[in-house]
Amino acid sequence: MNIDRSQITAGILAGGAARRLGGIDKGWYVLDGRALVEHTLARLEPQAGHLLISANRSLDRYRGLGCEVVMDRAPGHGGPLQGLASLLHATSTPYLLVVPVDTPALPEDLGQRLAEAMTPGIDLVCARAAQRRQPLHALMRRQVLAPLETALAADMARVTDWQARLAVAEVDWPQADAFANINAPSDARAWQEPR
Repeated sequence: MNIDRSQITAGILAGGAARRLGGIDKGWYVLDGRALVEHTLARLEPQAGHLLISANRSLDRYRGLGCEVVMDRAPGHGGPLQGLASLLHATSTPYLLVVPVDTPALPEDLGQRLAEAMTPGIDLVCARAAQRRQPLHALMRRQVLAPLETALAADMARVTDWQARLAVAEVDWPQADAFANINAPSDARAWQEPR
């Protein structure tokens, strides 16, 4: 399928509790002199026609980056499925490219490669690296909102359980470190080591 970037909204999941980082707002964790959300935005902006941030705190600070900010529709930190639902509700384009806020080396061709793998019978395309699906690095049709809301109503919490109900394709990436995430100070130290 030929999917133009104008048909894609990019959504950053930044609504987590970041317990392994001491409960700080992970998007504002500083790495190499820039906040994680700034690393992510710099890589995502050229890949989509519109940008959204899913967040549950620091809302004005995120809005200061020039993006629309959406909160979980249910109270509290509902996990990534709640964030996905909020992003899909706010998306006006046919496709949502979603990524977590904590992957500062995000592939600059993520959206393009996932879009190339999207076919009429596929609901969602995920990146795959080191023989592992990256379920939160995905391009999905906006229509997956309905089955997502059904899953949330059934108290489903795991992204992979929800994706198992969809037609999913995967795109292999040889560079597994492109998906390295920063969950703890030790991850940040490892990321900053010479590669």
